[in-house]
Amino acid sequence: MSKTILITGASSGIGRATAQLFADKGWNVVATMRRPEDETELTARDAILVTRLDVTDGASIETAVNAGIDKFGRIDALVNNAGYGAYGPLEAFSMDKVRRQFDTNVLGLIDVTKALLPHFRAQHDGVIVNISSIGGKITFPLGALYHGTKFAVEGFSEALSYELQPAGVRVKIVEPGAIATDFNGRSFDFANDETLTEYQGIVAKLMGAAESLLANASPASVVAEVIYQAATDGTDQLRYAAGEDAKIYLANRKAADDATFMQGMRDQFGI
Repeated sequence: MSKTILITGASSGIGRATAQLFADKGWNVVATMRRPEDETELTARDAILVTRLDVTDGASIETAVNAGIDKFGRIDALVNNAGYGAYGPLEAFSMDKVRRQFDTNVLGLIDVTKALLPHFRAQHDGVIVNISSIGGKITFPLGALYHGTKFAVEGFSEALSYELQPAGVRVKIVEPGAIATDFNGRSFDFANDETLTEYQGIVAKLMGAAESLLANASPASVVAEVIYQAATDGTDQLRYAAGEDAKIYLANRKAADDATFMQGMRDQFGI
């Protein structure tokens, strides 16, 4: 009997690549997205159920989980992938935008996880793969909101792994580096206020460095392969780096104290 995985944010990028890979590997896939009516490619595959799920809409989460179980009989794995990055000076963000960042990247992830836990406990089996980022271990200038959410995902996932172990459920964290997705397009929310003159030097430096940071970005398929490994290796390994740049950044962060690492980042951005 084929196993089934539910993936959030499957309309593009990492989520779409992961849905395609798992289907290629013989899995059933519940590919969820906010606007399934716009999807054509994934819907053509028999093993993929495309359905609506907005992580900020609890009713849509419950409906999508039930649809997946009704279609395939059970769900064996969850990939919490939906999210976006809010960057810019904190003072440039309204509190509505601050809440949206945390509602999507943290509270939405928690809500989807809670929706699957009764099912996983009942079958005493399941894997939860939470997509964090190297930004859950290191920070870039002007990323207070985004990094705040990813640090939260890291802590939530690590602590959750303790309590779910007796229920037969494993928790995994995947930490991608720069990935060639639309993260810097529709999945990127940049806010600035040019009247906040003290911040404009850092804004200019970050925007100037963004292109070079993404120049050697890995394709989304690289992350999909790591997600597949995390979901299927049957080990208690908690964290998985995805992309060569991720491995380098994370190793450097682990080797350096705060002052040394942060000075290196300041040097990199020229601030």
